[in-house]
Amino acid sequence: MCQIALYPGTFDPVTNGHIDLICRAHDIFGEVVVAVAHNPHKKPTFSVAERVAMLEKATAGMPGVTITHFDGLVVDFAHKIKAKVLVRGLRMLSDFEYEFQMALTNRKLSNDIETIFLMPHESYSYLSAKLIKEAAGLGADLSNFVPEFVGKALRKKLFRK
Repeated sequence: MCQIALYPGTFDPVTNGHIDLICRAHDIFGEVVVAVAHNPHKKPTFSVAERVAMLEKATAGMPGVTITHFDGLVVDFAHKIKAKVLVRGLRMLSDFEYEFQMALTNRKLSNDIETIFLMPHESYSYLSAKLIKEAAGLGADLSNFVPEFVGKALRKKLFRK
């Protein structure tokens, strides 16, 4: 039976670590909905539409992967798309406490949705969108961290001021 997995996140910007987790989730579940969260509290660099477009380009050619966006509670969105599983990435131990709190809160809000934690390939385990944005702002080569088109978009966004 093909289970729908929901991979929610900010994806500001999408990294090679995100793409790795999308591929891993796809291998397990067959159908993955990657959903960009409307989260103005994080003050994203890219708009929701830009993040959706970058994810669509990054996952082009991956049948069974759908890119969308959502607002509100992730468990409500999961019900809307009939997903029973939330996929979350754990890079380092520092991610665990926050992700664990979120998973328990989501379980309390909706006990029919399970959270599955996936670890990215070790070559991506240190990547975070925040660090990539900082490195880009300092002129770093981003080719090992993000797809080339994302690096170009990030440099354009950061240096147009």
